[in-house]
Amino acid sequence: MHKILISAFSVALIFQFTSCTSKVEAGKINIENWKNDRYGCKGLRIQDIEEFRKIKNDFLGINNQELIKTFGRPDRVELFDKSQSFFYYFLEPSNECTGVENEKEPLKVLFRMNAISKVSEVTITNLNP
Repeated sequence: MHKILISAFSVALIFQFTSCTSKVEAGKINIENWKNDRYGCKGLRIQDIEEFRKIKNDFLGINNQELIKTFGRPDRVELFDKSQSFFYYFLEPSNECTGVENEKEPLKVLFRMNAISKVSEVTITNLNP
């Protein structure tokens, strides 16, 4: 009986942790295109730039797991200091794309994550933090 209770408790915990994070509403952004355009190589993400500009502040306060479930794995993650990091999603082809050599930094979306892994800033820029 004790083993059954422990198993039931374990299943409940797993369900609770996996159900806590979900996708975030992304307006009219084509999320499948976004996820299938790693490093911006196919030019699919840039098609939704105006919609993204309209709703970018809606992503403030979401956690990193919700961000990943919504937009997919970031193209690049940088630890800025011990208390914040940046998730990069390229809108224009980056140097990671085959046959691309950029003279300037490609346009990208930067999600700044604070010490508790919540989005504190969303920026569309050519600059690096």
